[in-house]
Amino acid sequence: MFTEAFYSNLAPIKQFSDITNPDNFVPLPNDWYLLITDIVESTKAIEQGRYKDVNLLGACSIIAVLNVAQKIDIPYVFGGDGASIAIPPILYVNAKKVLLAIQQLAYSEFALELRVGIVPVSIVTAAGYATKATKLRVSENYYQAFFTGGGLTYATELVKAPNADNPYCLHPTEGFSGVDLSGLECRWQDIPSQHEEILSLIILETGHHLQRAGTTYKNVIDQIETIYGDDLNYHPINDKNINLTFKTKHLIKETKLRAKSRKWLDQCLYLWKIKLANFLGLVFMKFKLKIGTMDWGIYKKILSEATDYRKFDDMLRMVMSGSKVQREQLVNYLEAQYKAGHLVYGTHVTDRALMTCLVFGEYNGPQVHFIDGADGGYTLAAKAMKARMRRKVLNWSTYVSLSRRQSQRQVPTEPS
Repeated sequence: MFTEAFYSNLAPIKQFSDITNPDNFVPLPNDWYLLITDIVESTKAIEQGRYKDVNLLGACSIIAVLNVAQKIDIPYVFGGDGASIAIPPILYVNAKKVLLAIQQLAYSEFALELRVGIVPVSIVTAAGYATKATKLRVSENYYQAFFTGGGLTYATELVKAPNADNPYCLHPTEGFSGVDLSGLECRWQDIPSQHEEILSLIILETGHHLQRAGTTYKNVIDQIETIYGDDLNYHPINDKNINLTFKTKHLIKETKLRAKSRKWLDQCLYLWKIKLANFLGLVFMKFKLKIGTMDWGIYKKILSEATDYRKFDDMLRMVMSGSKVQREQLVNYLEAQYKAGHLVYGTHVTDRALMTCLVFGEYNGPQVHFIDGADGGYTLAAKAMKARMRRKVLNWSTYVSLSRRQSQRQVPTEPS
């Protein structure tokens, strides 16, 4: 029972910058599992204009497992084209089942390949890597998880290993099994920047600074605040720039995943159901109606507060609203740090943000709204970061080896 309650019993950090202190992170129980999902060739899909499909399928993995977990609190991180989730052993069988179902849905409804893998924390630990977690109370409706230690990155590399008999990568099964995706919503228009642009940013600490874990990330966060101001200034979402959508081409994506069946009539009924829900929501918010315990006049504020526009999962990732001049100042700083060997980074710039929502029951209750830059966001920022890695002859395996040194405070041996 202790391991099941690990995450719910974890004391939250006080502010986002506390992620730079490694003492705030606690190792996951050794009997837990790491679930890794990502869209194969997501960059190609995004270049074809399918960034919303990629984001939605990434969120599906999380909601499917959360609906299995029910009252068991588990940590997860949305990655744009996939997700990372940690679960206790009691959830293993059912989590594996629903992830295989999402894999089938990705192929049948979107013609995309979803890679799914499960890695025991014990395997990561035995290889000398740490998988540590903490959480932050982002709003009264959302606690956000963060990971450090290199273990999550190592697990991802195990899942992506190309060998045909990879024991950590799940392969599609015959037939389709149902999956509960209740709570998954994709009902908002792309969100224009409240300034000039939306910047998707990924930063990976490298080099000698790993001996003083978090130093580079703290310096970056301080620099961002110097250039952009406090988090409210660069937050990509506020209650004035979000609007519901009524376009079928946008709502059909949720419809394909959540309709009662794949029959034409069931999908039509579901589509009109969410169009009606959006219409009512529009009216309720416009006239600031209070219905039961729900105050629709403040719902957009509730929503914007429960977002994951800043995250940390072995690297720092942010989606920010700002000006071109601010971005240029930040990139100049990052480039200098990159040339000094302290970090590698990737960016992607667009004029809009994308939001995918998980709402657990009432709209004034637990919820999270995943934020990414439109037109590719995190995926294309990661592509740019990997290009810089190649120029520095640094790869993921090098990074996780450095992270293992950080977590153990000793020179590591290579994993078998």
